Amino acid sequence: MLCLGLSGGLDKVHEYRPALSHTFLHDGAAVLVRDGRVLAAVEEERLNRIKHSNKFPAQAIRYCLAAAGAQLKDIDRIAFYATESYCNAMLRLLFGSETQSGIPLDARTLLQLMLSQEFDTEIEPSRLSFVSHHHAHATSTFAMSGYDEGLVLAIDGGGDFLSGMVAIGSGRRLTQLHTFPEDGSLGLFYLEAIKCLGYGLFDEYKVMGLAPYGDPSRFRVLFQQFYELKENGGYKIHLNDIAPALERDIHVRRKGMPFTQEHKDVSAALQEALERIVFHVLRHHREVTGMKRLCLAGGVAHNCTLTGKLLYTGLFDDIFVQPAAHDAGCALGAALMVSEEQGRPAPRERLQHVYWGPALGDDDAVEREVAAWRGHIDVQRSANVASVVAEWIANGSVVGWVQGRSEFGPRALGNRSIVADPRPAKNKDRINAIVKKREGYRPFAPSVLEEHAAEFFDLPKSAGAFPFMNFVVRVRDCKRSVLGAVTHVDGTARLQTVSRRSNPRYWELINEFHKRTGVPVLLNTSFNNNVEPIVQSVTDAMVTFLTTDLDALVIGSLLITKRVAAPEDWAALRVSLPAYTSLRRTPDHVTAECREIVCETYTTFSDGGAVRISPDLFELLHGIKGDATLGELLAHVKGERRDAIILELRQLWEKRRICLRPAATNLGDLRDQAHATG
Repeated sequence: MLCLGLSGGLDKVHEYRPALSHTFLHDGAAVLVRDGRVLAAVEEERLNRIKHSNKFPAQAIRYCLAAAGAQLKDIDRIAFYATESYCNAMLRLLFGSETQSGIPLDARTLLQLMLSQEFDTEIEPSRLSFVSHHHAHATSTFAMSGYDEGLVLAIDGGGDFLSGMVAIGSGRRLTQLHTFPEDGSLGLFYLEAIKCLGYGLFDEYKVMGLAPYGDPSRFRVLFQQFYELKENGGYKIHLNDIAPALERDIHVRRKGMPFTQEHKDVSAALQEALERIVFHVLRHHREVTGMKRLCLAGGVAHNCTLTGKLLYTGLFDDIFVQPAAHDAGCALGAALMVSEEQGRPAPRERLQHVYWGPALGDDDAVEREVAAWRGHIDVQRSANVASVVAEWIANGSVVGWVQGRSEFGPRALGNRSIVADPRPAKNKDRINAIVKKREGYRPFAPSVLEEHAAEFFDLPKSAGAFPFMNFVVRVRDCKRSVLGAVTHVDGTARLQTVSRRSNPRYWELINEFHKRTGVPVLLNTSFNNNVEPIVQSVTDAMVTFLTTDLDALVIGSLLITKRVAAPEDWAALRVSLPAYTSLRRTPDHVTAECREIVCETYTTFSDGGAVRISPDLFELLHGIKGDATLGELLAHVKGERRDAIILELRQLWEKRRICLRPAATNLGDLRDQAHATG
C-alpha cells in the first residue's frame, strides 16, 4: 500500500500569483510511505531552491516516485495537508473575483488537474484525500514517537481556520480534546511582535536566539497585556493590540539596523510570554489526563528554547518533537493518516533518523560530476575521509560535508552540513563571515557522540538521545570555555547527539576529531549561504563551495579544495537563468521631473526581492537562448566593461539569480538523483 502526502502551493516554479504569498501555502513537501513506513521524503525547497517554497511540490513528488520505482498511477492514496472545505474557502477568497484566473475554485478538481498536467496521467478523484491540518501535525508526531499513549499538542500559525489542538494518542487513535481558534494563534502572536524588531515570517527562530541577550522583566508587564490565561488551560490573545503598543512604547527597528538593548529585552519578554502560555496549557492537560509523555508538532514546536525548558521542568517523563514540525511535516502526517485508513498504520517505533531525501549516487557518478568543475578545484579520492577531514578541522578548516541521503526537515544533521572546530569562540564569527552572512548573535549547534553527551551537557535524567536538534540544553559549567563556538550567551546549546547506528559516517568523523583533540563534539550548521535552502545535490554543494570562502568540501569519498581558475575556465562555464528568475525593465522616478529605466532581476516568490543589474548585463542575459557559455556571452565585450560584467555575473551567482555550471554537468534530473536511495 503506497500513500503519498503533500504540502505546498498551487503555482509552478516559474509562475507568480501575488495572492498566494501570505496564505497557508508554504513549506511544500512530498512524503511517500509503504504500509506505514516512510520510503522517501523531501521538501520542495531543496529541489527548486526557493526557501520555504510555496510552489506545487512537483519535483518532490517525482523524487518520491523514483525512490520507490513507482509511477503516480501506482499510488493508492494521495493526501493533501488541509481539509477540502478550508481549501475551497481559500480558493474562493483568493480567486473568486478573478474570473480570468483559470483556477478552479474546487480544491479536488484543482489538485486533480495539477497532478494530471504534471504527470500526464488521469487521477481518479476517489484517490485524493484532504485531511485536517492539525490532525496531520498531531499524527506526524504521535505515530513517530513510539509511545503507546501520550498527550499531543500541535500549535502553529494557522490552518483549517484553527491555530492548534490538544489530543490524546492511545494505541492507534487520536482523540481531540481541545482546539485553539485562529485569533488565539501563538504563531501569529510571535510573528506580530517580531515585526517591531525588523523581522517577519520565517524569522521567528532568529528572535529566539536573540532573547538570551535580554532581560524579560523590562517589558513583562507590557506583554502581559497581550494575553490572558484562563481556567482549564485556556488562553486569549489580543493580536490587534500588539503592534500599536510596541510601536508606542519602543523604538521600532527597521531591517538592517543594529539591535539595541531595548530590542533584546523585547525578544526576551516575548519568549517568556510564549513559554508561560504553553506551560499553562500543558500543565492543565497533564493534570487532567494523567499522561506522562508528550508529543509536539506545528511550527511553534520548533522553538527549541521552549522545548528545552519544558524538558527540565520534569512535567513529563519524556517529550518527542517531530523533527519536521513545520508544515512540511504535515505531508508526513497526511500520508500516515490515509495509510492507517487503509489498514496499514505506522509501526509503533521511535523515530531514529530522517535521512529520507535524495542520495548522491555512487562515488563514480559523483566523481564524474565533480570532475566537470576541473580548473576551479583540485580533487582526490580517499579511503580515510574521516581521518583526513578531522585533521583539517583540528587545524582550523571549515568544511562542507555532504554524504548519503539528505535530511527531511529544517536541520542539517550530518549529511548536508558545514562542520568546524567547536572550541575557538572566534569560529562563530569566522563562519558567519565566510559563508552564512547572518546575524552575529545567533548561535551554532554542537553535534556530540551519543555516548559522550552527558560529559559535556547537563541533561535531564529522563532524557535519552537528542538526534534532531529539537531541544536547547545546558552546557556543563566546566565545558563552556571548551565549547566556545557552540555555547550560547546563556550557557546553552541546541544539541544533536550522533549515533553510530543511524549515521556511521558522521559518527566516525566526530570520533576521529575526538581522538585528536579529546573533544567528541563538532560545530554543525546547515550547508547553505544566506539566500538559499540547504544544499541537496552535488551541483548545489559545488556552487555553494565556489561562492563562499569555505576551506574545503567533502562529497562522499572525494576531498575537494579550490584552485585559482584561469580565464578560460570561467569562460567555459554555461550561463542560464533559474526557473524562478526573470528579467524586467521598470521606470524609476529619480526626481519629480526625471525618471530612468531600471534593469533588474526578480523572482517568482514573494520574498525574493529585485536585484538591479546594469543595462549591459540585462541585454546580454535577455539575449540568451537556453544557455550559453560565459565566453560566448562576452565574445564582443572588451576591456574594463568585460571585467565589470564578469564581476556583476559572479555577484548574481552568489545571490542565486543566475546559474553557472560546467558544460558537462546536467541540472540534476531527479530521476538520476534518485538511484541508490537505500
